[in-house]
Parts: sequence; C-alpha cells; structure tokens
Amino acid sequence: MQQIKAYLDQIATISQSDWDFFTSKLLRRVIPKKSVFLKLNEIENHISFIESGVVRLYIPKENSEKEITFGFSFKDQFISAYDSFLTRQPSAYELEALTETTLLSITYDDLQAVYKTTEIGNLIGRLAAERLFLIKSKREQHLLNLTAEERYLKLFKERPELIKIIPLKYISSYIGVTAQALSRIRRRL
Repeated sequence: MQQIKAYLDQIATISQSDWDFFTSKLLRRVIPKKSVFLKLNEIENHISFIESGVVRLYIPKENSEKEITFGFSFKDQFISAYDSFLTRQPSAYELEALTETTLLSITYDDLQAVYKTTEIGNLIGRLAAERLFLIKSKREQHLLNLTAEERYLKLFKERPELIKIIPLKYISSYIGVTAQALSRIRRRL
C-alpha cells in the first residue's frame, strides 16, 4: 500500500479518512508469471496499480505468432483494459502477467463509491485515466513518427531492463516489425 500512497502523495494531500476508505476497497492480487488475467471478450472490472511485475496488453490470434502486442505496464503504473472498464463492454484484448505480478485492484462499483464518498476519489480516477491515455497516445505517436529502429532504441532507453524480461517476439510485435526484422535491427546496433 505504501507504493500507491507514495505515488498519490506526489500529486495531492489525501486525508486519513479518504485514504482509509480508498484502501478498504483495494484488493491485493498476485498473478502468476505467464497468466492471462483478463481474457478476450471479458468485461474489465478492475483498475489496478502494479506493485511489482510486468503486464502485456495484446490482441490474441489463433496463431500465437500473429498476436499483436500493443502495450506494456510496469511497477508503479496503473493497468486496465480501460475502454472495457468504462463502457462495461467486452474487451477486445487481453492482459497477461509476463512476470509474477502483484496488483492493488479496485472494482468498477467500488471506484464509483470512492468517487461519491471521498474528496480525493475523482483525482485518483482522473490520474489513472490520464496515465492510461498517455500510454495509448505515446504508442500512436511513436508508430506514426518513428522508424522501427527508433522505436526499439526509445523503448530500451526508457526501460533498459526489458531485454531481460520481455521475449523478443513481444518486443517485435510492439514496435510493429517481424521477429526477423527485429533481429536485423539488433545486429545493426
């Protein structure tokens, strides 16, 4: 709980009563490595804060080699299939823990209660929404403005530990190239 408290304390002062109510709604979940914890066509019922671990967002395909990885989330970040969470409609993608991952999760209904009951609730919701939007926006801009090689370099400049954690097939999908093209990029560098 200290990690999410430290994260939120950077933005605003939270009264003890608001903090107590908010944390009473959080559920700690430990997701085993390589486990899908939101499947295609399920309705996302959680926004989660990652205490530890790495999560992959991807569109599954019948042939697993054709899966499309479009995002990663890490320690001290929020994670959700946010479009499904907001609309209460089935998700078009899946969430997978690439490493053992510990989440602090709040359900849709509990978040609505936090919004209604606390002064800080709307700020917490807004921060989670902004974080998820920025991931999406940054990814789109990189795909439109950078070459595959530049996307690869930027990814590892921002997150150098990825090479040890994330399989190259997911990285190639994320930067929008085949595994063979990624191998050529890596040889050049």
